[in-house]
Amino acid sequence: MNEQSASTGPLTGILARNWWVVLMFGLLAVVFGVLTLLWPVATAATLTLWLGALAIVEGVAALIAAFSGSAPVSRGWATVYALLSIVFGALAVLHPLGMARILLLVLAAWLLVAGIYRIVFAIGVRKHIHGEWMLIVSGVLAVLLGVLFALNPLSGLVVTSLWLGATVLVYGLLQVIVAFRLRRLGKAGDV
Repeated sequence: MNEQSASTGPLTGILARNWWVVLMFGLLAVVFGVLTLLWPVATAATLTLWLGALAIVEGVAALIAAFSGSAPVSRGWATVYALLSIVFGALAVLHPLGMARILLLVLAAWLLVAGIYRIVFAIGVRKHIHGEWMLIVSGVLAVLLGVLFALNPLSGLVVTSLWLGATVLVYGLLQVIVAFRLRRLGKAGDV
């Protein structure tokens, strides 16, 4: 065992031997990122569809727990949660793009409230902190983004999908780079 492999430790050795797993994750992320950048609306609809499927599964599990008596909350609350999850999931599966727009409108409302809160908070603490203008700017930007999302939810979906695609693409490229570095480390250390 040489000096480099002795200093890298057992975890690095395991990672170096399995570098191809990191590479596969990276390549899948790159493909997902590129597809998202090419078809942002379809991506938003697909992600909402998957979210709907997950909500249905969780709702059914919560309903089973409610009726079997194994729910961590009262049977009533578990049943309400289960039914709401199933209804949300069904709507998302049947109308993924429409549900994605609704979710974006909820996000728009939250951004409006959050932006106004930041502005009011910054004004309230301006005598106690320096740089309160940054809070005001972030509040104004949140309000503007909320208004833009509310006025045109489809554009908001596209922008959100494009950000997601760009982020996942960069993540995937970084994973690919790490995978090849791990491969070199494994060869150099004979791990």
